[in-house]
Amino acid sequence: MTLTELRYVVAVARERHFGRAAEACFVSQPTLSVGIKKLEEELGIAIFERGSSEITLTAVGELIVAQAGRILEEAAGIKAIAQQSGDPLGHPLRLGAIYTAGPYLLPQILPLLRQRAPNMQLIIQESYTADLREQLKRGKLDLIIISLPFTEPGVVTQALYDEPFQIALPADHEWGKRSSIEAESLSDETVLLLGAGHCFRDQVLKMCPQLGVSQTANGMQQTLEGSSLETIRYMVASGAGITILPSTACIPTREENRMLVFKSFAEPVPVRRMALAWRKSFPRPQAVELVRQAILDAKLSGIRGLGLPAEH
Repeated sequence: MTLTELRYVVAVARERHFGRAAEACFVSQPTLSVGIKKLEEELGIAIFERGSSEITLTAVGELIVAQAGRILEEAAGIKAIAQQSGDPLGHPLRLGAIYTAGPYLLPQILPLLRQRAPNMQLIIQESYTADLREQLKRGKLDLIIISLPFTEPGVVTQALYDEPFQIALPADHEWGKRSSIEAESLSDETVLLLGAGHCFRDQVLKMCPQLGVSQTANGMQQTLEGSSLETIRYMVASGAGITILPSTACIPTREENRMLVFKSFAEPVPVRRMALAWRKSFPRPQAVELVRQAILDAKLSGIRGLGLPAEH
């Protein structure tokens, strides 16, 4: 039994396809198949059921894959411990962030990180929370920036700040002179939302469930979707409707924002709580603390700082 064979098994379990698993492991499909067959023969069991259209795990295969994942993570931890014996801030950090935070948070913290840890390269990935979760569990990412709630066995979370939501309007909108806007008022407007899969969309719909229904025939509220907050921002500037943004995305100095007006919600103001998450086994707590402190020191628009301890 080798770590390479365990990597093959975990890859097939993840991809449910031998060809894609081989590509992910950077080997040929015959090499991967032979490695898995060898492991199955050594153990005397079948890990996979090989059907004509899909690959499924046997009952014992489920247990083996789970254990293999833990072994691979521990093996990766040995390398990380060796790296830690030198400069813990002198090695690359694989940082993930949700789509609705990365474009606004990272430009603020990168100069601080570069100044404080010039030898620590950042490998950055933006994605959905579900994908970041998987990448973190598999050891493909070291640290992720997400919004709470977020729970995962073996993962630590550290709350960072509360971020109020704001309403973005076209500059000539009739609400432009209001000091604040009630959430109930949005039901009479065309509201632009992110597509399915974004946790920020889910948070907005939880606050205003009426936005989840598009009604256009009688002139009532309708909901349109955009692929990113940046796309939605341009649609609002063009007069296509209004939207809800996290406060860090409401940057008044940006050129296109001259065509937008940002308004606060009336009390109670909806917020999301942003956090860091990392594996308990990650052996470079100095890197985590460096990123945390950079975020807290950054000049982020409208956030409310927290002093909460990490949750294990």
